[in-house]
Amino acid sequence: QVQLVESGGGLVQAGGSLRLSCAVSARTFGMGTMGWFRQAPGKDREFVAAVSRNGRTTIYADAVEGRFTIARDNAKNTVYLQMNSLKPEDTAVYYCAATFDISLGAQAGQYRYWGQGTQVTVSS
Repeated sequence: QVQLVESGGGLVQAGGSLRLSCAVSARTFGMGTMGWFRQAPGKDREFVAAVSRNGRTTIYADAVEGRFTIARDNAKNTVYLQMNSLKPEDTAVYYCAATFDISLGAQAGQYRYWGQGTQVTVSS
């Protein structure tokens, strides 16, 4: 019933930028916290960023603090991840996640709905 579709991944050089987008199905209304996770080959899925229902509060993983920005446009049912100053260690599949809960969280188990993922590759 709830579908999330990511876009915007690709190949960039270290120091470059990408903007990821996540569109939520039109039948959703009043979605709560939304977030981004990533998973590199051979690694567990890790938290990247999350944004509150009204977009006024955000949290970030230490590894991306100051470089990434999460934002949402509720009129478009879309959440964004602006990634600047990219590093090779940012290379991963990035997943959009959502929950109707309104509390911010960094645990994957707190999110009920997930996108299919989009590949981000950063070359040195």
